[in-house]
Amino acid sequence: MFVGVPTVPAADPPQKAEPERLKLWNLRAPNGDGTFEKAETWVTIHRPEKPNGTAVVICPGGGYGGLVTGAEGRGIATWLNAHGITGVVLEYRLPKGRPFVPLLDAQRAIRTVRANARGWGVDPAKVGIIGFSAGGHLASAAGTHFDDGDLKSEDAIEKMSCRPDFMILVYPVVTMGRGTHGGSRTNLLGNTPDDKLVTLFSNETQVTAKTPPAFLAHAKDDTLVVPANSRAFYAALRAQKVPAKYLELPSGGHGLNGYQGPMWDAWQAESLAWLAEEKFVPAIGANK
Repeated sequence: MFVGVPTVPAADPPQKAEPERLKLWNLRAPNGDGTFEKAETWVTIHRPEKPNGTAVVICPGGGYGGLVTGAEGRGIATWLNAHGITGVVLEYRLPKGRPFVPLLDAQRAIRTVRANARGWGVDPAKVGIIGFSAGGHLASAAGTHFDDGDLKSEDAIEKMSCRPDFMILVYPVVTMGRGTHGGSRTNLLGNTPDDKLVTLFSNETQVTAKTPPAFLAHAKDDTLVVPANSRAFYAALRAQKVPAKYLELPSGGHGLNGYQGPMWDAWQAESLAWLAEEKFVPAIGANK
């Protein structure tokens, strides 16, 4: 009687962790003027099956009056996960004329990722931010308004730096001056902001040599948020010798044809190649 070689059951393939939703403020959210509100900000952590150590905080758009958490949130996390990147979808508070509220939420999200880096398989030196439309304004604000953390704080999260290591800005609002998106400006700054506030949140005016590297993409025919926003930010980065790349797409309008098609695919492919060039992710094909 023939006795075959016993078979060894195949190992189970790695299982993708279910997204984890975390609150950032424990119902004591700062407003930026020394006051607090009993409100909450949430992040949802989407982890890839094989993390490469890079994480990105995702800021959906919505004109600072809503949040497009589908295509510009969960959809982006899914895309990042496919390339080994941890995606952290930020449901920032809507400002309603309180300009520091979304920025404080974005800063807290970045600090939170760094504080949890080891457990999430993240390199704390590879924590970036991506934003779309008004979320692009928030992402560029996070990249131009940051600190090294408060080492004296009793809160371990607040000890962390909130400077993103890189930015990806897709059809972003950047300025609050001429050429801005009117609805985003009103929702963020109120109806009659003073000039100092307008300048402070016109992020093209806030770029320094310490601003992190950035990739920008904008359609030439975007009439809702005109590409002058991206052009001005790119020029400011170049003037400060900050590594940057600007992809101006020939068509697609705002939202790039509804988040699909060749223009949408182009910015995704180009941004991944740029991340590899800047050593934030492994070179394409490096692990094959």
